[in-house]
Amino acid sequence: MKKKNSYSRIIAGTMTWGSWGKQFTTKEMVGLMQHCFSLGITTFDHADIYGGYSNETHFGKAFAESDISRDSIQLISKCGIQLINEARDSKVKHYNYSKDYIIWSAEQSLQNLKTDYLDLFLLHRPSPLMNPKPIAEAITQLQKEGKIKEFGVSNFTPSQITLLETAIPVSGNQVEFSLTANDVMYDGSLDDCLSKKRMAMAWSSLGSYFKENTAQTERVKKAIEPMMDKYNATADQLLLAWILMHPSKIYPVVGTTSKERLSLAVTAVEITLDIQDWFVLLEASKGNKVP
Repeated sequence: MKKKNSYSRIIAGTMTWGSWGKQFTTKEMVGLMQHCFSLGITTFDHADIYGGYSNETHFGKAFAESDISRDSIQLISKCGIQLINEARDSKVKHYNYSKDYIIWSAEQSLQNLKTDYLDLFLLHRPSPLMNPKPIAEAITQLQKEGKIKEFGVSNFTPSQITLLETAIPVSGNQVEFSLTANDVMYDGSLDDCLSKKRMAMAWSSLGSYFKENTAQTERVKKAIEPMMDKYNATADQLLLAWILMHPSKIYPVVGTTSKERLSLAVTAVEITLDIQDWFVLLEASKGNKVP
């Protein structure tokens, strides 16, 4: 089984590469992929639903033209969410974690991404109808056939992971975590990753800082501005450095398609915040003093 430290410390999120965002051409995807690779970003995060179930196909075509060898990158994908979409026979958004569906979905991702295996395969969100036994049967079969190397989840609580682990080990959890959305520090999710040695990944790792103009983001901006000079860093880098300080060893999933911001993200790994500065930013996010 592939060791967890084989994943790049910064993970490239592909959600907005296609029709849900930039609508990149194959040539543009190849260029962004190669730029990531040149920076040492070798892990690419997917989900079957991205781009209305179309992103993986476009990425796979670009990867085939990229001249990047498969064994030098890591591919993550997710399954389970059924959107109301022409690619699915769904009259309501729901989840499907039956044995046959999980196997079929993984095989579709392999076909679309033009690869023989996924480094990490995640259940995208928990279902209230989730049954550990058929999930374990599907994952065990996929692993025995060499189609997936590691199995994990996304957006699961510790109790939901405990339920799954009555039947199958869970190697990682991808959760929403940023300075402006940090509930997973308090609900046990990151404690679970740290205590059980699971790979912890953070989606939306910059949070709402650049997306919203709220009382919270205003407080954070006021607190972060003087630190930009102190650390000779951008706000992007300091936001990443903040979550990177957590002892669960977060792997941020960075969703930007900007080559400049991807370059900045990689060097954020080298920034170590003073512990008091870390708490100054937490206080700004919460809007009150640390208890």
